[in-house]
Amino acid sequence: MVTIQPATEADAAEMLEIYMPYVISTTISSEYEAPTLEVFRERIRTYTTQLPWLICRIDGKAAGYGYAAPHRTRAGYQWSVETSIYVAPEFHRCGIAAALYRALFSLLVRQGYYNIFVGITSPNERSIKFHTAMGFVISGAYQNSMYKFGQWRDVIWMAKSLRPHEIAPVPTVPFPLILQETQTEAVFLSQAQTVRVRTQQKREEEDGDKEKTG
Repeated sequence: MVTIQPATEADAAEMLEIYMPYVISTTISSEYEAPTLEVFRERIRTYTTQLPWLICRIDGKAAGYGYAAPHRTRAGYQWSVETSIYVAPEFHRCGIAAALYRALFSLLVRQGYYNIFVGITSPNERSIKFHTAMGFVISGAYQNSMYKFGQWRDVIWMAKSLRPHEIAPVPTVPFPLILQETQTEAVFLSQAQTVRVRTQQKREEEDGDKEKTG
């Protein structure tokens, strides 16, 4: 069974377990050290007062999560967010990232947001292709702006517009105010149904195929 639900502090340990390898072994995260559990809980606690953090579970196990965070803190940027998606390796290629993104898009539109930005450490053609398929376009680059693992790296910025840009946008609606609406639950259910569940046998077969062709 696949579910997509709002993430809470109770989910922090499982979400952190997914996130840690991205910090320790990749340049996808710009952090050098994984946050402590309490720090991670504080992030959830702080950001979810305004913005959605979502977790996808398959048969009860945390498979991936995605969230929105402020793009900038000054008033003129209040209609723009940044998004991130992290999926556990054993659940790659199940459509989880796309499902989480579509759910976030729907929620953020209803909250009144206009723009989503995502920073992608270069090189990462796979992420750029994925975000292009999700409707993002490359908007620029911060050259040699991120240093990790002994190397300076460019960060490619991609953007997605959620709605036509009005002359006088109204204030956004905090996520908790739409959380109990029927439409919100419908979004979670519909996107959970798009996730492709792979059996353990299927995952092992695909991993074996990769080894043969690697």
